[in-house]
Amino acid sequence: MNRSILMALALAGLATTAQAQTPKEQFNAESKRIATRYAEDKKLCSEESESAARMQCTRDAKTEYNKSMALAKAQLKASPAKPGSCMECGKVTSVVVSDKAGEGSALGLIAGGVAGALLGNQVGSGHGRELATVAGAAGGAYAGKKIEENAKSTKQWTVHVQYDDGKQASFNFDHDPRMLSGDRVRNDNGNLVRN
Repeated sequence: MNRSILMALALAGLATTAQAQTPKEQFNAESKRIATRYAEDKKLCSEESESAARMQCTRDAKTEYNKSMALAKAQLKASPAKPGSCMECGKVTSVVVSDKAGEGSALGLIAGGVAGALLGNQVGSGHGRELATVAGAAGGAYAGKKIEENAKSTKQWTVHVQYDDGKQASFNFDHDPRMLSGDRVRNDNGNLVRN
């Protein structure tokens, strides 16, 4: 626990000094951060109980490491010789992971309604059976819609950013953006990228 706190403080310290660093110094700091993340990912993978899951986790961690390093190298090549003023630059203040509710379709509504009507039709006789069928259809349709929404729910990552000029913004991702609180970022035509 203490090690995690120290690591977070060290990374935050690196991020705050990133503005004064040369592009090469920023690349070196980013490479260290990527290597630390990769080591943590491999440690998590080693805790998998099944060997197949452990191997897949390790392959995924290596793939993310390679992508992050390629991005860091590309940013080093694209960076100007002298850092200038950046109006769209800032730092990540927090990353929040939440569940995004799915959308129900007519299929869930219809399937639930049919199932509810069939169950309602099994109850009572005469007008009672008709009322039970209608009530079952309505209840089943609602339940079918909710079940489909839950089945289609996904994770959403929201990255909160404070720009250097004090403005704040939030960016939503449907995948892990692999950003941490304190990371230096830039708004590149609506896309959030590491700076």
